[in-house]
Amino acid sequence: MLEASPKKNIISEWVSWQFYYAPKNIIKAFRNFLKFNINFFSIPLLFKTLFSYWHNYRDFYGRGFDFKRYAWVFMSNMVSRVFGALVRIVTIMIGLSVEVILFIVGIIAVIAWIATPILLLLGLYFGIGFLI
Repeated sequence: MLEASPKKNIISEWVSWQFYYAPKNIIKAFRNFLKFNINFFSIPLLFKTLFSYWHNYRDFYGRGFDFKRYAWVFMSNMVSRVFGALVRIVTIMIGLSVEVILFIVGIIAVIAWIATPILLLLGLYFGIGFLI
């Protein structure tokens, strides 16, 4: 004989979905957005290579000793490293700014999702009040 499934109240099922399961999934989705953003801007890699050469542009000293050549190569390499660091710092700052914006949007999305039924009931109440 087949067993009947346990009876569930549709209202309690909706409440658990609206206020537990759906916000949990929204938070998971925004966590994925945050992870994607970190990888999109390569923030960990940019921190690791902060003072590397810009596009691997560097000069080499060559053979022999020439003070002017050594000074030129040193300054050229330092400019390449400083420029690389500046570009990486700006990219890290942009990536972290987008991360903060995504985090705030996620919080607003969860709050809006939870507030939607309350706003719907208030809208119906005041709408009917305006009609009467």
